[in-house]
Amino acid sequence: MDFDLIVIGSGPGGYVAAIRASQLGLKVGVVEKENIGGVCLNWGCIPTKSLLKSAQALEYAQHAESYGVTISGEVKANFEGMVKRSRDVADGMSKGVQFLFKKNKIEIVNGFGKLKSATEVEVIDADGKSKIVSAKNIILATGARSRELPNLKQDGKKIIGYRQAMTLEKQPASMIVVGSGAIGSEFANFYNTIGTKVTLVEFMPDVVPVEDVEVSKALARSFKKSKMKVLLKSSVEKVDTSGDLCKVTIKTPKGEEIHEAEVVLSAVGIAPNLEGIGLEELGVVVENGKVKVDDFYQTSVPSVHAIGDIVGGPALAHVASAEGIVCVEKIAGKNPSPVDYKNIPGCTYTNPEISSVGLTEAKAK
Repeated sequence: MDFDLIVIGSGPGGYVAAIRASQLGLKVGVVEKENIGGVCLNWGCIPTKSLLKSAQALEYAQHAESYGVTISGEVKANFEGMVKRSRDVADGMSKGVQFLFKKNKIEIVNGFGKLKSATEVEVIDADGKSKIVSAKNIILATGARSRELPNLKQDGKKIIGYRQAMTLEKQPASMIVVGSGAIGSEFANFYNTIGTKVTLVEFMPDVVPVEDVEVSKALARSFKKSKMKVLLKSSVEKVDTSGDLCKVTIKTPKGEEIHEAEVVLSAVGIAPNLEGIGLEELGVVVENGKVKVDDFYQTSVPSVHAIGDIVGGPALAHVASAEGIVCVEKIAGKNPSPVDYKNIPGCTYTNPEISSVGLTEAKAK
């Protein structure tokens, strides 16, 4: 065997699992097709928070007088500077994880990982060359991507996902954000704060639908106060991208409306990355679009495990990390306690920020 453990994917589930496994004395290899740190570090949680911090700094500067601070001259958003800072922060974090891999003697195998057998992974690199690496145990931590709706196909220019939203070349004058979960609400908040005219469209009766209703209503009030247009119980029926502006047909409780914007951001959730990784060929059981696992993340194939966004449970970075630790401790023969999914904190970095843990009032009832 080349390794005791191979981890496919180096996001907050994969890299934490790999480091913990190394600490427990296992020889570890990590297969990664893109950047070390996965979506969270490079295209998700971390760079998003950097953008939001820049927006907050702008807001403080704009209201400096109320803090007893006088700023002479115009205060305005430097969009390119904000994006550059965000990318620099993400790159720094990714380098930090690479350093931790080196320190813990974890080998990085660059390429796309696919299960070949219960103990073998085929790794196909950027040039299309493939090699086989083997291990006693394998952890799948392939994460997720932006989900696409049939009537909201992303073209990367006018209809975009979260990746493009972080690296646009210029600040759009107007934007329609579809979906008000954490991703949608945070981007709507960021762009609205820096001066983009934002319309937020949500199918459910409240923004941030997983939160307590009172919290959702408070956030909606804050959004509206900051001149953001919020359309609830509404859905995007179609988007015409043929002109300079996107013509978006939105079904609202009052009837169909047409709204125009430079860019439409689709933030309607995520889809797990399960395609092409060899699950069907090996007979790994998938239920309701997620890999079926036991309390310690073992799949129907005993040597293959799965953690993070590809298994049931909240798609959160800290959840994936906790799952990774429990999984490798079980593999290493320790006696870990299963993750308690009733006790997981969640945060949405809007203004005001939201944090919650446990059941909402409605769920408790």
